[in-house]
Amino acid sequence: MRLLIVTSQFPIAGEPNRGRPVYQTVRELSRLAQVRVLSPVASYPRWAQPRSYLYRAPDDAQVAPGCDTQYVRYPALPALSRPFNGRLCARALEGPLRAFAPDLVLSYWLYPDAHGAMLAARDAGVPLVVGARGSDLRVRDAVSRRLTKPVLRAAQRLLVVSDDLGRVAAYDYGADPDRIRVIPNGCDASIFHPSIRNHARRLLGLDPDAEIVLYVGRLVAEKGLRELLAAAGRLQASRPRLQLALVGEGPLRAELEALAATAGVPVRFAGAQPPTEVARWMVASDVVTLPSYSEGHPNVLVEALACGRPVVATPVGGIPEVVDADNGVLVPARDAAALAGGLAQALRRDWNETALARRFSRDWRQGAQETLAACEEALAEARGLRAVYMAGSA
Repeated sequence: MRLLIVTSQFPIAGEPNRGRPVYQTVRELSRLAQVRVLSPVASYPRWAQPRSYLYRAPDDAQVAPGCDTQYVRYPALPALSRPFNGRLCARALEGPLRAFAPDLVLSYWLYPDAHGAMLAARDAGVPLVVGARGSDLRVRDAVSRRLTKPVLRAAQRLLVVSDDLGRVAAYDYGADPDRIRVIPNGCDASIFHPSIRNHARRLLGLDPDAEIVLYVGRLVAEKGLRELLAAAGRLQASRPRLQLALVGEGPLRAELEALAATAGVPVRFAGAQPPTEVARWMVASDVVTLPSYSEGHPNVLVEALACGRPVVATPVGGIPEVVDADNGVLVPARDAAALAGGLAQALRRDWNETALARRFSRDWRQGAQETLAACEEALAEARGLRAVYMAGSA
């Protein structure tokens, strides 16, 4: 099968960890089929850079080894061009799509990526499969939400990472449940596995006696990081050895640094790190936390458990499909007091890291195989419908 992947959720120069779950899946798909990636990237003028995230202009450097990748640019303005970004994206995709001549287009991220892929694939007469990651289904703005609905209607298959997202797609968008396939993320056990905590701490320059609570991800308010700082402040008196470690970057960093300084909470800002270093931080930690307001199927929790570390998280999205009383603590979102209590509970408990690590043995190849099977289903269905149409026209 000639498979064209369209997604902006993919590594770019300056942000090599962007879209890592999609990249892991696509890299394995490239071993099973002939795959090319078109990664559409919005190009903003210098005087109108977006403020909602840390925008990094891409270049054509190869930052996704194992994948045949082409970055395509389309013009955009923050907020103003949002209603048109799908069509602008489609224009950038049309030429490269026809040049590759795929059997099927698979697009991750529903708007504008999959919307543009839908238009370009329709013009080329190629079937479409789309994948939703979480935030692209739980969109806040009405424009993106309205323009996402036709994508779900047009797709031969919708791939989601959790049962919860499948329900959202069916109930909130009217997606056909028979076309939805749940394909959870995998985990690279060669990187994420139990190891010696004190050794990891020595390599990272961490206090061997500290109680380290780790967060890994983008530094944005929606991840519950203000509540995490507040929760750590509440625990300072009863747990003086408590330290926070934040691995990642994002627009909230300066505010979090100021909050930590004001509250006197010891916080290590480690910045964005490659997977091997993320695993080292997980091994070095006592607890990994993800106090998000919304999630799909957060891979960081799967990776933390694979490293033998318990997790404290919120019961949103697909998190309850990963976390239960045997491997972590669930607390209400947006509640610093409850988060403090959950962290204290997890730190007090004696966890069996071997048992935690056994919970998830699914690798990326399995996810890629299931993805390819869904694409083969969609292609067979599209060819069957075309044959029926041609017979009826004869």
